[in-house]
Amino acid sequence: MKKKKKKQEPIFSALEEIRIEKTEKNIFKQAIIPSEIKETKEVTAVLKPETIAVVLTNPSKEISSVTTVLLPTEKEVISPTITPSLPDFSFVFIPSGHFIMGSPETEPGRSDDELPHEVSITHGYFLQTTPVTQGQWNAVMGDNPARFSHKDDDYPVESVSWYDCQKFIERLNNIGEYRYRLPTEAEWEYACRAGKFSSFSEGEINELFCEHEPNLDAVGWYCGNSDRRTHPVGQKKPNPWGIYDLHGNVLEWCQDWYGPYPPTTQTDPTGPITGSGRVIRGGSWFSNAKNCRSAARFHWSPNANSDFIGFRLVREKRKP
Repeated sequence: MKKKKKKQEPIFSALEEIRIEKTEKNIFKQAIIPSEIKETKEVTAVLKPETIAVVLTNPSKEISSVTTVLLPTEKEVISPTITPSLPDFSFVFIPSGHFIMGSPETEPGRSDDELPHEVSITHGYFLQTTPVTQGQWNAVMGDNPARFSHKDDDYPVESVSWYDCQKFIERLNNIGEYRYRLPTEAEWEYACRAGKFSSFSEGEINELFCEHEPNLDAVGWYCGNSDRRTHPVGQKKPNPWGIYDLHGNVLEWCQDWYGPYPPTTQTDPTGPITGSGRVIRGGSWFSNAKNCRSAARFHWSPNANSDFIGFRLVREKRKP
């Protein structure tokens, strides 16, 4: 007698899946055929090890024993800077350190692909404090692809594919002394957690769907409070490291191909060599509460775009 396969929980809610299916049908009529795209090997630039601050977790192999986190002081971590080039971007320094990536089995709303494992981030980096805005995109690209376009340039840009983001980054990299890129999935979650292991930066999750979730409402725009649209960046409370809109407003492209987490400790992971979709993180105005958790992870075709997907930047000093 054959055993029945365990039904996998969908990546998005039922309402989200209907929307995604309609979006993909329209997108892939004009999409680039993946086989026609030459995938180049992506190399992450390496900075010299930072010495001003380190985030540490309990080194025990038992994940359940991680109970304390030593956070850097505010002066050491939060140091926003403005790029000297046009347009202006605000960044905050993220120090090197260690954390548990993924979620415990007891976390409500978790998915099977959130296997908890220890990750070391050995090099500090600067992360944009908000998603890229429509004004910033327009200043670089000369257009505004966002569906939710407003007179206010501070709304997040959306409806941009992973490849569109790479074109934007390429233009930025031709200007000034800095190098820009998307964050890796590990860098994104590390910065999102800011030394915490709770569902959100404000605390644990209590409501899974679109009912009022106080710990999420304080920090993000989701289906329970967004009025089915994006909102200007930086309006909700930032996480302890001064970063806004990590839980909702728009999902954010990461550099990695999507794949299962390894069961062992990882150092500066960059994901699989190839895959069928690029990682997107953070939840959106359209997402239910469980999909805005720090550990929630999804993937999307790099050719596709949606009005609930945007991105933020990592900034590095150019190598001499």
